[in-house]
Amino acid sequence: MKLASAFAKRIARVLKDKKAENIRIINVKGLSTVTEFFVFATATSTVHNRALAEEVRLKGRGEWELHHIEGVEGGDWILIDFVEVIVHLFLTETRDFYGLEQLWGDGKEVQWA
Repeated sequence: MKLASAFAKRIARVLKDKKAENIRIINVKGLSTVTEFFVFATATSTVHNRALAEEVRLKGRGEWELHHIEGVEGGDWILIDFVEVIVHLFLTETRDFYGLEQLWGDGKEVQWA
């Protein structure tokens, strides 16, 4: 789990460097059978969201196995699945509408900054 935690924190820093907003990491190990960590971030536009996704993909390549990416075409919610770490990149309205962080409210927030 320590490696996944370190990778999630690295992704959060990559997102911060690319001006993502409201970045959060939630530890869902034991709560989810799908992943160990969710990383959530907000972009200012669909173009910004796609740029964030590309940067995460590039920075993760070779370091962590990329399972798949969804939502790049629409750009309002992009999911990047590294299996143990799943990254959700949203526009503000989409993030508010789906409220995934509340859904995983039993998870423990990870300090990364």
